[in-house]
Amino acid sequence: QVQLVESGGGLVQPGGSLTLSCAASGFTLDYHSIGWFRQAPGKEREGISCISSSDGFTYYADSVKGRFTISRDNAKNTMYLQMNSLKPEDTGVYYCAADQPPASFSARNMCIMSIVDYWGQGTQVTVSS
Repeated sequence: QVQLVESGGGLVQPGGSLTLSCAASGFTLDYHSIGWFRQAPGKEREGISCISSSDGFTYYADSVKGRFTISRDNAKNTMYLQMNSLKPEDTGVYYCAADQPPASFSARNMCIMSIVDYWGQGTQVTVSS
């Protein structure tokens, strides 16, 4: 059974940091395009960071550029989202995602168009004092 399971969400003060993890099972993340999406209260889900397996490039939404870092550990079959300098507007449900190879799209398009085969269940991140 294919699954993506997030962990690491929670409540953090503005300016703080969190690392989200997403463990894959039922398939290997190698060669898959991966991404993180979030849905803020009252808003649509948006792609905030993606890596396309077509070229290995990484995309970050302007709202998180310079503060968030996406990565993966193939040995652990896990992807991560390191979040620094968190702001109240980063509050939302965070979803990890993966798309099967081969990829014919850019990392930017994966995020903007939500080109995804597998979704995690989501983890809540709340940034508040």
